[in-house]
Amino acid sequence: MDTLWQHEAFIGGAWRGAGDLRRFPVLDPATGETIAEVADCGEAEAEAAIAEAAIAYESWRGTTALERSRVLRRWHDLMMERQEELARLLTSEQGKPLAEARGEVAYAASFLSWFAEEARRAYGQVVPAHRADAEVVVLKEPVGVVAAVTPWNFPLAMITRKVGPALAAGCTIVVKPAEDTPLSALALARLGEAAGVPAGVVSIVTTRDAPSVVGALMRSPTVRKLSFTGSTATGKLLMRQSAETVKRLSLELGGNAPLIVFADADLDVAVRGTLASKFRNTGQTCVCANRILVEDAIYDRYAEALAEAVRRLKVAPGTVEGAAQGPLINRAGFAKVERHVADARAKGGRILAGGQPDAQGGLFFQPTVIADATPEMALADEETFGPVAALFRFQTEDEAIRLANATETGLSAYFFTRDLARAWRVARRLEAGMVGINEGVISTEVAPFGGVKQSGLGREGAAQGLEEYLETKYVLFGGLAA
Repeated sequence: MDTLWQHEAFIGGAWRGAGDLRRFPVLDPATGETIAEVADCGEAEAEAAIAEAAIAYESWRGTTALERSRVLRRWHDLMMERQEELARLLTSEQGKPLAEARGEVAYAASFLSWFAEEARRAYGQVVPAHRADAEVVVLKEPVGVVAAVTPWNFPLAMITRKVGPALAAGCTIVVKPAEDTPLSALALARLGEAAGVPAGVVSIVTTRDAPSVVGALMRSPTVRKLSFTGSTATGKLLMRQSAETVKRLSLELGGNAPLIVFADADLDVAVRGTLASKFRNTGQTCVCANRILVEDAIYDRYAEALAEAVRRLKVAPGTVEGAAQGPLINRAGFAKVERHVADARAKGGRILAGGQPDAQGGLFFQPTVIADATPEMALADEETFGPVAALFRFQTEDEAIRLANATETGLSAYFFTRDLARAWRVARRLEAGMVGINEGVISTEVAPFGGVKQSGLGREGAAQGLEEYLETKYVLFGGLAA
C-alpha cells in the first residue's frame, strides 16, 4: 500500500480536490510549520458526498452482517499493521506524545473490531401476538445516510467510534473532520479503502469552512442522522438546525468533570489517577478532570504529592523520547489556558507547580497545579482544556457531591475512596453519564460513552452504540388462521 499521507478529500471512493482547487494548511503544533495542504471543500463537495452515500446505501444495507463484519475486521487489522505510521502522522498534526498516539491508534482500531462483532447482533424480536391469527415481529434496520462531525483531540478514535457502528448497522456515512487534524481522517479512509469498504460508504470531506459543509449536511433530507462530538454551544446550534429535517442525533458535548479525593483514599492511587485523568493529551480531553475536590483532612498532603508528580512531567514535542506533555493544539487553546491561570492567580490561587508558558516557547505550557481554587474562578465554570489542575477544598461528603454537581454539564466524574459503601452511594448521587472509582481513565469500546444534562444525547461504544444507528420497525402478519 502507498503512503498514508493523503491531501485530497475522499468522496464516493475517489480522491478529489475542491472544485475551485482551494487548499488549506495543516500545521504541526509543536513547531508551527506547515506539514501539508489539503483540499478545502465546500457545499458542492458535501452535496456530492451525500449523493454518493445515498447511492452506496442501497447496496450496502443489503449486504449480510457477516460481510460487513469482515470489512470492519480487515480495517482494524490494517490499522494495527500500520500503527507506528499512523501514530507518527497523528503526533505531527495533533501534538500528543508519540506513546499516547500509539495508544490512540489501538483504541481507535478497537471500535472497528468491536462493531465487527456487534454487526451480527442487531437482533429483532418475535412478540407474543394479540390475536390468534397474527404474528408480531420487530425488525432492526439501518437509519440510512449518516453525517459525522468530529473533533481534533482524538482524530482517529472519534471517527472510528462513529464509523464502526454506522457501517455495522448497514448505514453509509459522510465525515467532516476537524480543520486542525484532517490528515488522520484521510489516512483512515485510505486504510478503509484497502480493507474493502465500497465506494461511497465512507466519505471524508475536509474543510476549514465548517459552516458551509456542515450546513449542507444539516439541510439535506437524505441525511437521516447526525453524530457530533464537540462543544455544547455548537451542539445546541446543530440541534436547532436538525429540527427542519427531524434528524436522529447523537451528541457528545462538553464536560466539566469533577474528581473527588476523599480522606480515606489511597493517596498514591489518587495522585496517579489524577495525573492520568487531568494531564492525558495535555489536558485536552472532554473527560479530563476539570475540578479536583479534595477533603480538608488530606488536602495539603495530596496537593504537595500531586505538585511533585506534575513537576516531573516532561514537556517536549511528541516525538521526543519521554515526552509526557506536548503543545496545545492552537493559539486559541493556549490563550484560554493563560487566561484561566491568570484569573485564578488574581483571585487568590496559589501556584504549586508550573503556571507559565514553557521556556521552549510556541504552544507549550507548563503543567500546572493551583491550590486554594474557588467557585468564583473562571476555571470552575469553564473547561480549561489544558494542563491545569485546580484544587478545591471540601469538608463533608454532601458538600463534595453538591460541588461536583454544580454544573450544567454531566459527562464524566471521578472519585477516590476505600469505603465500599461510599463508593456505591457517591456513584449513584453524581450527575454524570460515566463515573470512575479509583481510576482516572475510563474510556473503552466495551462500555457506553456519553453524558447527561448538557453534555449530550445518546451513547457511543458498547451494544448501545449500535442501537444509535438502527431504526425499529414493527411488522404485523395477519390472517394466519388455518
